[in-house]
Amino acid sequence: MATVRSRGRGKVEMAKMSKESNLLVTFSKRRVGLFKMASELTILCGTETAVIAFSPGKKVYSFSHPSVDTIVDRFLTQNPVPIDSTLQPFEDHGRANIHQLNMELTLANKALVSEKKRKALEKMRKESQVLVGRSC
Repeated sequence: MATVRSRGRGKVEMAKMSKESNLLVTFSKRRVGLFKMASELTILCGTETAVIAFSPGKKVYSFSHPSVDTIVDRFLTQNPVPIDSTLQPFEDHGRANIHQLNMELTLANKALVSEKKRKALEKMRKESQVLVGRSC
């Protein structure tokens, strides 16, 4: 029986892809990797970082710390912008607090969506009971 050897992580030719579907998938995966690297650079080195990417599907994606506007304004004017004192508590306690707050925000948003769905279902149930009551 012959064994088949995979190429593994071979080199990728640096040329624009011809298939639209492959292009979109590759963009999505590489965008995630790019934003992860930018986040690591920000955390490890304390840099102010902004990455803006326009997808082949004409959508805009961005990662920034502290904000895209602040960093772009700083770049365009070539003037250092003093760090906002409101960020100082986050820097003092490390970036772990930001992660914790993001997790809490995500949970709160999920709870809000659940509550809205529950209320909509309750409203539909009451409306259907009214309609059933009328038909009797």
